[in-house]
Amino acid sequence: MDNERIAQLEQLAGAVENLTESPLYEYRRENGYHAVIGEGSPNASIMFIGEAPGEQEAKAGRPFVGAAGRVLNDLLESVGLRREDVYITNILKDRPPNNRDPRPDEVRLYAPFLQQQIEIIRPSVIVTLGRFSMDFILTLFDMPEQGQKIGALHGRVLEANNERGHLAVIPLYHPAVAFYRQDQRETLWQDFQALKPFI
Repeated sequence: MDNERIAQLEQLAGAVENLTESPLYEYRRENGYHAVIGEGSPNASIMFIGEAPGEQEAKAGRPFVGAAGRVLNDLLESVGLRREDVYITNILKDRPPNNRDPRPDEVRLYAPFLQQQIEIIRPSVIVTLGRFSMDFILTLFDMPEQGQKIGALHGRVLEANNERGHLAVIPLYHPAVAFYRQDQRETLWQDFQALKPFI
């Protein structure tokens, strides 16, 4: 199963690398960036989904390796997890210019790759990092919480259904909030503890 999942993820990575129809493809090439597919265990029961790679991520070709990634590493450690134990990815697999928000057409273009990652890895818990990721997952699974704000849902364990049964969805603030607001940094730490029953 391991090898099969790894092969499927590698095939998906190749498709993203060659996604010439993406409006972000040329930007990637011009800047010597990499596509950022995702990393972690192909058998992870917990999957983290952010919105898009930043500059450090695009340079390294790895998700959450910049300052926000260091916060995420600390959060994982706080519940006894390591990056290798989970799977980390984003909706967009390429960096938008100036770290701007993902555009609807970009989300539509990259969404099938994320959906395939979810199908390949089959997590029992999806942790969304930030409102874009939360909105996307709530819509993808047609959850009753669609349209609600992250301020109302963060840190809650929500129930989603897919063809394999139940799936827990835990919306969290994006780790980058830790730099801007001290109160949200503490909230992020508290919210992260919602993962403990699933470890």
